[in-house]
Amino acid sequence: MSLLDRVVVVLFEPQNPINIGAAVRAMKNMGVSRLRLVRGVEFDPYRVEGIAHGTMDVIERIERFDDFDAAVADCVTVAAFTARRRAAKWRIIEPRAMAVELLDRAADGDVAVVFGREDHGLPNEIVDRAQLVVTIPTTEHASLNLAQALLVALYELHLAAGDATRTLPPARKETPPPTVGELEHHFRVTNEALETIEFFKARNAEQVMRSLRAILTRAAPDSRELSLLRAISYEVVNFVARSKGEPTPAQRPRG
Repeated sequence: MSLLDRVVVVLFEPQNPINIGAAVRAMKNMGVSRLRLVRGVEFDPYRVEGIAHGTMDVIERIERFDDFDAAVADCVTVAAFTARRRAAKWRIIEPRAMAVELLDRAADGDVAVVFGREDHGLPNEIVDRAQLVVTIPTTEHASLNLAQALLVALYELHLAAGDATRTLPPARKETPPPTVGELEHHFRVTNEALETIEFFKARNAEQVMRSLRAILTRAAPDSRELSLLRAISYEVVNFVARSKGEPTPAQRPRG
């Protein structure tokens, strides 16, 4: 069980089904699945799912309440999000600190993050009921879309819970690192290419090659990437030979 299973999103009087859909999408992105609406606008679940594809599992669990106190009655801690300055001297924290405190309290029961109406946010009497008051740092233009604000909150909770569950797929072909022999062969070919274009004419060859070794060591290419770099050097030598009407290294007699 993830700590995020203890997190309840409460939207107080949401007015637009589109914002509810965007909120559901943010929840699905960040691994939170419990949404409660307090006096929310009526909506068609299929339309909301059309806004937030693949989220019907979250939509089907949405709970509706006529009273805010009832919506959070089973929660041990409530975090209210507000952008407005208020007369009451609450301790205001930022989302990152909120995430740590809220998840710490989630060990004792359900916790809630609360967001208000799109036009006026949360009224004072709702903020009064919160144990944590949270403000998202912004410029002087502090108005955030409901779903944007929710996504910020859930992102911090997602990270604090250590629940970054999405992993990038591996490369289509896992390529091992180059061997020492492959590296030395690469540097010999590179040296030959640079000599061919007279790159060392005004430069110290030993220092140049030492710098290239350092660069390649930091880059840590795999054997496929090293092969590509080596092919470039081969082609430099071949191009110069062809332009002079001379045989390429591969065409020269051996022995």
